[in-house]
Amino acid sequence: MLAVRIRRITGAHWLGFYGLVAGSWAALYAMRLPPEALAAAEAYGAEFWLALCAVEPGVAGVPALTAMWAAMAAAMMAPTLLPALATFDDLVQGGAARRQDFTVLLAGYLAVWLGFAVLAAAWQMALAGAGLLTPLGASAERWFSALLLAGAGAYQFTTLKDACLSRCRRPLIFFMAYWAEGPARMGFRLGLACLGCCWALMALAFVGGTMNLAFMGLAMVLMTLEKLPRWGTPLTRPLGAVLLAAAVLTLMI
Repeated sequence: MLAVRIRRITGAHWLGFYGLVAGSWAALYAMRLPPEALAAAEAYGAEFWLALCAVEPGVAGVPALTAMWAAMAAAMMAPTLLPALATFDDLVQGGAARRQDFTVLLAGYLAVWLGFAVLAAAWQMALAGAGLLTPLGASAERWFSALLLAGAGAYQFTTLKDACLSRCRRPLIFFMAYWAEGPARMGFRLGLACLGCCWALMALAFVGGTMNLAFMGLAMVLMTLEKLPRWGTPLTRPLGAVLLAAAVLTLMI
């Protein structure tokens, strides 16, 4: 059994998935490097990275911000998909699906988050234009930070959050329900369920800054645990309570 799992992890489809995650984190790290360090890396295309690093909406514009949010989504959300991908891979190994269906499923999933990246970039530009964000994408107003925290906290208690989490926590049941639609549409549906689970927590990037790697790492861990039945069930509502308390404290400090 161990040898079988090792072969699965080293398969080309898994290596491609892990390469996507590692590449996304590397891109985010490069985007947050100081201009001096980027300028010294001419061999790696300093102009390209400098353009991405200029995350001030008035300078970077929608394309660069969309690239940043797309990298954030891939880096933070792809790891949360591991249980579902492992379940689908078991179905591939059992002959219920083809090897290439793995990639098609992942592409459908990522298409949802690419759409989210476009909307998030437009939202960031609008917020920055209204003076609510700093050039680094962090909230410039205490009340706005509290509003984001309170909104994310309250969302943890909603039936929509529960419904989306139930799909993500039981991937086999999800695949059985939508198998006839094919891998592309199943991936798209799974992406929508994941978006329903995590959009409010992703929006908290505007509290700590959109290029805050520490926040991204913590959020990734929390969102991954939320989708695990054993850990997520006792985590969701306490996390909501913590976020609501943080909103109150933000206004009081």
